[in-house]
Amino acid sequence: MQDKGIRPLRILVVEDDVLIASLLSDMLAEMGHKVCAVAATEADAVASAEALAPDLVIADARLRDGSGIAAVRRMLLAGPVAHIFISGERRLAVPQGALLLLKPFSKGALVHAIGRVLAPEMSG
Repeated sequence: MQDKGIRPLRILVVEDDVLIASLLSDMLAEMGHKVCAVAATEADAVASAEALAPDLVIADARLRDGSGIAAVRRMLLAGPVAHIFISGERRLAVPQGALLLLKPFSKGALVHAIGRVLAPEMSG
């Protein structure tokens, strides 16, 4: 079911927990989006973003091998990319202006977060 007002997106999921990555990918597919890749490490995330040029990156802030925050910072050196950080830690320091979605989150919260990070793109 496609969410009203949001075009189908190509999304890179950066998550090192296989179960969470699978659940998130399924949720995004149900929303009408395409998960173009799932990366479990900082290095794989950066390489996937470079190769695939996703519309949106949803990245776990902390990975067993590297950092989702550092991966997104590296991606941004090549140009802007919409991104959302996810984490189970409430007091996590994310870059100023970045959106942090706390785990566990609902489909409604994910829809809202995607709408927020895409709002400038959708209005312009």
